[in-house]
Amino acid sequence: MDQNATKETTAEANREHAGSTRPKAVRTALVVLGLCFTLAVLGRGLSESFTVFLKPISENLGWDRAQAVSIYSLTWLVSGLTAPLVGRLFDHSGPRIVYALGLLLLGSAFLIASQAQALWQFQLSIGICLGIGVAFIGIVPNSILLGRWFGPRLPTATAVVYSAMGGGVLALLPASQLLIDHLGWRETYQVYGLAALGLLVPLLLLPWRVFAAGSPHVAKKSDPDFVDSGWTLVSAMRHHAFWALFSTFFFTAVGMYSIAAQIVAYLIDAGFPPLQAATAWGFSGVVLVFGMLGVSALDGLIGRRPSVLLSYAISILGIVLLWLLQYYPNVILLTGFVVCFGSMMGSRGPLITATAMKIFRGKRVGTIFGAISIGSGLGSAFGSWSGGLIHDATHGYNLLLVFALASVILGMIPFLVVPALRD
Repeated sequence: MDQNATKETTAEANREHAGSTRPKAVRTALVVLGLCFTLAVLGRGLSESFTVFLKPISENLGWDRAQAVSIYSLTWLVSGLTAPLVGRLFDHSGPRIVYALGLLLLGSAFLIASQAQALWQFQLSIGICLGIGVAFIGIVPNSILLGRWFGPRLPTATAVVYSAMGGGVLALLPASQLLIDHLGWRETYQVYGLAALGLLVPLLLLPWRVFAAGSPHVAKKSDPDFVDSGWTLVSAMRHHAFWALFSTFFFTAVGMYSIAAQIVAYLIDAGFPPLQAATAWGFSGVVLVFGMLGVSALDGLIGRRPSVLLSYAISILGIVLLWLLQYYPNVILLTGFVVCFGSMMGSRGPLITATAMKIFRGKRVGTIFGAISIGSGLGSAFGSWSGGLIHDATHGYNLLLVFALASVILGMIPFLVVPALRD
């Protein structure tokens, strides 16, 4: 009887301990979510701000559109190629080192660019240095860290962080235009560089050991259909799901970024004032939040495949509206474009990320997901660079929009034909 009583007392104590630690774990998870969101806002917003800097820099230094866009292309190329390194470093050294290096690189990139004169100097700073920095505070480390705290709720948590892209665009594009108008583009780069470096000290003081440990309440169960804790990068690359996700990331990024790099310039050429053009595209950050959360909510209601396909259909409608804007530049079409194209800019990302994290769950998921993310970086770089070349070759945007439309359709195809994604 005494032994049974002792077991009951121990079990009751364990339940009380679990009940007391759960609220603390929830609070910590929300802090981690807020931190990932803030870092994503900073990284994505500062990198996307180049769309506002494109015209003043190219006009000031006498570059054509392809030369200027090559800097933006290099940013995303380097960011994508760095992703596996980020995942491996995260697995090995933890989040403190990864995020600190990211902020250090961001700050250094902008300070160097503020003094740059030649194209290669911009490619080194804004292209390579900023690209690596964005990868170090971007979706790969954020997804791994969030996975340790949100478990089955990872798609929703990832959607919140992905929506940071919209928050960054909303906050920093109009701010960049205002700062450029009042200070100049070099001085604006100095402001951004000092701000990024100023955040480094408080970042290092955060309780990273607690953050990296993850929630004790997140179930680490295996899914017999997909999950294999023994996944390595080599074995993952032999699985058709790896290349399906890679190609989806690649072609979708080609289509979206062939347009995104030149949207502000496109709207100015269509007849909109520069501040209105920057603000309009910046407002896409508002609708992006609803798009991210909406598509993630639909995932739970109608399934992943229908949700993803619907998001592609809305993106295609946005491209059509953008094409019409050059002939009928009015607020109604502009609003329709921002709502359709802007709300779906990356809306598929949380679902694709959650799918990859589920299929390849294990000790090396950071490295594997980083390798898959190369597709996004390569697509962003190739798309923006190709868009610049097409614009210079045709002196217009029609062929560019056809190229973007075809690429988006190719990005959708794996969800129609590949078993691991179709089912």
